[in-house]
This record gives sequence, C-alpha cells and structure tokens, in this order.
Amino acid sequence: MIDKENLFTDEQMKQFIANGYVIIKPDIPTSLHKTISQKLDEVIAKEGNPGNNLLPRVPEIQEVFDHPVVRGAFTSVTGPNYIMHPHRHPHRNGPGSKGGGWHKDSYWGYGKVRNHRCWWAMAFYFPQDTLIEMGPTAVMPSTQYYLSRNNDASEIKFPACGEAGTMIIIHYDMWHQATANLTDKNRFMLKFEFARIQRPVEPTWNNQQEDWKSIEGSEPANDQTVMWEHLWNWISGRDTKKASNQASEDEISKWITALRIGTQPERLEATNQLGQLGEHGQEAIPALIDILGDPSEPVGLNAAYALGNIIGQESINLLVEALNHDSETVRRHAAYALTSVGSPATPELVDLLTHESEHVRAYVAYVLGEIGSSDSVLALSKLLDDDSVAVRRNVVESLGIMPGSFDISVPTLVRALEDSDKQIRFTSVLSLARIGPDAKDAIPALQSALKDEDRYVRGYAVEALKQIGSSESKEILLDFLMTTRWCPSTTRESTF
Repeated sequence: MIDKENLFTDEQMKQFIANGYVIIKPDIPTSLHKTISQKLDEVIAKEGNPGNNLLPRVPEIQEVFDHPVVRGAFTSVTGPNYIMHPHRHPHRNGPGSKGGGWHKDSYWGYGKVRNHRCWWAMAFYFPQDTLIEMGPTAVMPSTQYYLSRNNDASEIKFPACGEAGTMIIIHYDMWHQATANLTDKNRFMLKFEFARIQRPVEPTWNNQQEDWKSIEGSEPANDQTVMWEHLWNWISGRDTKKASNQASEDEISKWITALRIGTQPERLEATNQLGQLGEHGQEAIPALIDILGDPSEPVGLNAAYALGNIIGQESINLLVEALNHDSETVRRHAAYALTSVGSPATPELVDLLTHESEHVRAYVAYVLGEIGSSDSVLALSKLLDDDSVAVRRNVVESLGIMPGSFDISVPTLVRALEDSDKQIRFTSVLSLARIGPDAKDAIPALQSALKDEDRYVRGYAVEALKQIGSSESKEILLDFLMTTRWCPSTTRESTF
C-alpha cells in the first residue's frame, strides 16, 4: 500500500494530463546514484550497451524504482498494478555529442493507435548531476496527444536538468530529444517503460477535486480543456460526461462561425465552449465534423472530444461515416471522438466490424476496446482470422482491456499466440497478463510462449504467468527464471 504523501497531488495529475510530464526527486542516497553511474561506465566500456539486460547488469537500479515516491508516481498515472515493460535502455550521451532529433518512441518498432488515455508511461532517470551543458533529454510539453509537430510558438523545449536521481515521468507519446553534450563527461539517461493493467475504477492519486480545474500557473499555449477534462474523468474512474451547460442561440451561432472562419485560438475556444453544451450543442455537429481534419491538430482533436460530449444519433452516424474518410487524420480523430462517446456508440460500431474497408475495421476494433463493452467481445473475437494485420493487432489489444467474457477472449488470445506476426503475439500475451487470474486456462500456451523467438513475447509471458498467480503458473515461472537468471558479477574478465 502506497502512503498518500507518495502519490501525486491533483495539481501534479493535472500537469501530467495537460503538459505530459512531472519531475520527481526521490530521497535516495547520492552514493547509490554514484554507484549506478560508475557501473554503467564500466559495463559500457568493457561490454557495450547492455540494452534490455540493464537491470540484471546493474541491479542497484531496481532500488530506485522500488522507492515509494517512484512507485507512488506510477501508481498515480498507471494504476496500482502497473507492470514494467521488458524493454529498457541506458541512453549514453557522450562528450561532444550534437544531440538528436525530436521524436516519439515507437512501440518497439511496431505500429499501433496511440492512446490518449494513459495506458503507457515512461521514466527518464538521470543517475548523475545533469546540467544543461551535459546534454539532458528535452521534452516538448503538451505534445503527447499530437501525432505531428505544430512547428509554431506553442512548441517549447524543456530540458530535464537536475541533481543525480532526478526522474521525469512522461506520457509515453511525448515528443522528446537528446540535446548537445558540451562537456567532457558522459551523460546517462535510463529509460524504462510501464503499462497499465486495468482500466481505472477510482482515482489512484491523492485526489481532492472531483471536477477538472485549470492548472496553476501558465497553461499550455493550446487550450484543450475539453480533451483534458475527458482524460481527467477517465483516469478518475468516473463518468466521462458531466452536466451540460446552457448557451444562447447567439452564443452558439458565434462559436459555429468561429469554427469556420476564426483564428486558431478562436477555433480552440469555440470547440471548448461547444463541448460543454452536451445535448444542447446538437446544432454544432456538422461544423465540428467539418473541422476534424483542421490544419491545426489541436483544433481537430478538440473538435473530436467536443463531438464526444454531444451525444446523439446524428453525431454517432456522422462519426461512423468519418471512419471511412479519405483523410487518415479525420479517421483517427473520428475514432477518438467515438471513444469519447462511449457505450452509446457500441451497436453501430459492432455492425462495422464486417465493413469492407480495412482501416474502418481496424479503428472500430480499437474504439471498442477503449469503450470496454463486454457485449462486443464475441464479435471482436471473430476478427482474429481477418486478413489485415492492423485489424488483428487492434483486436488482441482490445480483448485484454475488456471486462468479462473471458470464456471467449482467453481462448481467442491463446489462438493468437500462433499468429505469424510477432506484434500480435506479444500484444496477446500482454492482454493475457491484463486479464490475470481469469486467464489460467492459457497457462500451457504461456509456457510455450516462453520459448518464442521474440524477446517481448517471452518477456510478457513471464509477466502473464506472474499475474495469473496460481501455483501452476508460479512453478513454471520459477523454473524458467532459474534457468535464465543473470549473474551480474560474471564478465569476460571474471567468468566464474
């Protein structure tokens, strides 16, 4: 049990939702960070980068991630049962480096729909004092929801400087880069990834405020209140909708006009205002649909979440049509909008699972998982034989985050472990880990998955057996770990 003082405050959670990151500094002896830095220097000099073997090679790092403040941070953003992904990497920024380009991390080289809801987060841990001259990792605040770069004044470069032990917790999809190291010292940043196991049912931080309120201090340049509010309610485990506001016909007309001819800030403001109207904003639906592909991605996203709040058959029908739009941006934003609509959109979405278009079926499979309606599990499971890899990938991910109907989802995921696409296999194993004890019938398949050619299938299989937690799964797991255990003292110079 994490003490409340180690959990995020409301303000930290709002900063995470709006800006995409929070910096923490656990109270850990400086000597531990020094030991980690020295060992990293030695290991990399003698053996090269340990990559995914970072923890067994420098086991002292685990003490950092076991610290209550770090556990409290990840409990706050990814829930109490979060897992550490088997991929981890020590980033070495050597003396005189010129830094790197802005990028989002891929999902280990594979494609997926990026979740706005926090199913994934990352930690950047700096084991040494990191001054600006040493080339710290820089993040671009508030860009975690943008697939493309805005390339305007809203983009701010924030270098993560600080004393040894500084850690920045970020939304997985944050734009970031390594900056130039102007010193003669190595700068290490250790990257670890974490996944949420279960959808939120209640706030897992030190929550005092029920409703979203403006963050303290300066807000991001792009006001995306309608989206932030949705994400706040989702991560709180509350209904993502709230009571509708009222507005006069003149006000609604003014906002609709702004959508069509207003400046970018005016369009953002109009989407925020219309999104607060709920069922009273029906008149704005066509105009909001029209700007899903707005040249400004923040405007298009705001329009999507505004449409998600204006629940009605007209908005659902138009969003369903938009899933087959010529523009990929419109299709993606329509998917986010339908996710925000939630269960009222389920019947129409299930009907679309047999649509002739591959991208429609793929987005529908993604949205149904985010909605989490167990009524769609059977229909989803029938798509495991779909010719489209993208469809099958979204199917197996969605089955892992849907409650109930495990008598259907578990056998489907077991069958998916035979798929030729390794992303489908490792996502299937992750989904079985998320199902946990109810996936006990998958134990024989998971034991076989421990021999899969892909490292992440094997890594997730370990986690799934742990999450199932039966005596049978523990025995298989212990036997595997005893065989594959790593001796951190064994090197070329000291083999025994």
